[in-house]
Formats: sequence, C-alpha cells, structure tokens
Amino acid sequence: QVQLMESGGALVQPGSALRLSCAASGATLNDYAIAWFRQAPGKEREGVPCIGSASSDGTTYYKESVRGRFTISRDNAKNTVYLQMNSVKPEGAAVYYCAAAIWCKGADLYGLSAAYWGQGTQVTVSL
Repeated sequence: QVQLMESGGALVQPGSALRLSCAASGATLNDYAIAWFRQAPGKEREGVPCIGSASSDGTTYYKESVRGRFTISRDNAKNTVYLQMNSVKPEGAAVYYCAAAIWCKGADLYGLSAAYWGQGTQVTVSL
C-alpha cells in the first residue's frame, strides 16, 4: 500500500515562509503525479500545486493565487515532495494534504477516486 505522510505545518505570521513535506512509503513518488490540497473550515477543498510524474516530465502547475509564491518540488533520494510556501497569507490557513495519482489536472489531480492521501498537516496563519 502507498502511504503518504505530511509534516511541517505550523503557526506562522503573515508574510513568513514555511515548507511542507510529503514523505512516501510503499511506492516511488516519482512514478506519480503529486498534488497538495488544502481545506479551510467552511471552504471547499482546493488543489494548490501539482507536479507531474517522471513519465509526464515533472511539469508543475499552480493555483493562480499562489503562483510565484509557492514552489512544489521533489527530492527523489528521500522519496519526498515538498511545498515551499513563501509570503503566506491569512487566507492560506488550512489543513494541507498531499495526494498521489497518475496525472495532474492543473493544480488538481485526475483520478481522485484512486488517489492516495496523507493525513494532513495544519497550517495556521495568525496576525
């Protein structure tokens, strides 16, 4: 079974930087498209970035509101995907989840019914 575990969530101030990690076991993450999703209370879950699998050349995609501030990347030696978040905003506070599937759908994923999910990590942005 593919297992994903997010870490790195924290309480941060607006404008600060934070790096989230998604570590995998049971599979090679580079074989999958990996997306970060976030969900805040009262809001719909949304895809934030996605990075394609090696077979799709690892192309990255970003939600418009985070483009230029967030970066998704892989460390294949650690079987880990990162989300570097710079200049965080209060509206970015949410539980962040990573998920693995076959293809990116922009900043989201195709095939969510067959996707693997982590447990989530909380990002709080406090004034």
